[in-house]
Amino acid sequence: MVLHLFTGIRRFLFLPWTQNIRAKGTVTTLYQDQRPQQVNTIIGGRVMKWYIKEGDYVKAGDTLVQLAEVKTDYLDPDLLQRTKEQLAGKELSVEYYKDKVGAADQQIGAINSGLQLKLNQLLNKLNQLQLKVQADSAETVAANNDFIIGNKQYNRQKAMYDSGLVSLTQLEIRNQQFQNAQAKKIMAENKLANSKQDLTITRIEMNALQQENVEKVSKAQGDQFQSLTQIASGQADIAKLQNQYASYNIRNGMYYILASQSGQIVKAQKAGIGEFVKDGEMIAEIVPDKIQYAVEMYVQPLDLPLIAPGQKVRFLFDGFPAIVFSGWPKASSGTFGGEIVAVESNVSTNGKFRVIVKEDAQDKPWPKELKIGAGAQGITLLKNVPVWFELWRNINGFPPDYYKKEDLKTKEKK
Repeated sequence: MVLHLFTGIRRFLFLPWTQNIRAKGTVTTLYQDQRPQQVNTIIGGRVMKWYIKEGDYVKAGDTLVQLAEVKTDYLDPDLLQRTKEQLAGKELSVEYYKDKVGAADQQIGAINSGLQLKLNQLLNKLNQLQLKVQADSAETVAANNDFIIGNKQYNRQKAMYDSGLVSLTQLEIRNQQFQNAQAKKIMAENKLANSKQDLTITRIEMNALQQENVEKVSKAQGDQFQSLTQIASGQADIAKLQNQYASYNIRNGMYYILASQSGQIVKAQKAGIGEFVKDGEMIAEIVPDKIQYAVEMYVQPLDLPLIAPGQKVRFLFDGFPAIVFSGWPKASSGTFGGEIVAVESNVSTNGKFRVIVKEDAQDKPWPKELKIGAGAQGITLLKNVPVWFELWRNINGFPPDYYKKEDLKTKEKK
């Protein structure tokens, strides 16, 4: 009998034992958009009506709460219409200034055209005066020659009279001719001077006309630039009013808070009608109805080197009875399989490392009755060793053998 007992103990010591690491965790979701979502107010206001109560299931887009405006800047019920009228008036003002700019262009063109016509007239007059100056110059030269000849003839006639060769009558005739030549010379010189003066006056008139045209064009361009400035300022005001109109229009749609996704309403923060809410304040939470569950568990830093993505984990969920033999996972009942997805590299506030585990697609599915936040105990499976080795390891306080993903894959293939 003792021999049989000894043989049984020896067989037991050589039985395979699966090393494991135990860690506690909670049920969560694998994707962020499937976790409980806060419903926040975008604008501040006063609660007017609740369309839901806690525990209700809603669909995406359902109305949850109606708010009323409390800010004095938005209390006007016709705020959108008045802003639209301001925008239309400013746009009309800009169009008027654009028409004024076009009129200034036409005015400048008319001024330049009128200048060109007047310049052509003065240019013709200038050419005529230049020809007249030439003619008067020739007439002055001829009159001067007549004066010189008359002077010489008078002097000869006087000398002959002094010698007694001619009569006094002949001398007086010659003197009269000399006086006429002298008068014609003076008249020709005066006429030439007048022609030159008219020519100078015409040239001055042309310069004055050009200067006057420059002043008119500058004034018209100044009005045009002022209109362009008003257009630029008006366009800036239009953009600002358009922004305000769009903001007011969007704000009008924020008085009704809608469900961002389908799920159950929990944690309603406000008690009833008439309460005030601030910008960004949470009024409720939505727990999505379509969830891909996962478990977040925390392992000791000593066990962290034994954990790797792809490693298998067995779970005991709170509320689901199970019979567990930690060293013989196949003999356990009521546990569910999982697979490590990620191991965080940063230590958590509790001094442990966070590990994310998803449902093992090759194992039986997790219970549909699971809820986010429920407790879970994870058993991370390591190497298979004899029972005597596991006893010897625990007696000496040695850590489990380091897990290698390649070994696990090899065993799974076998």
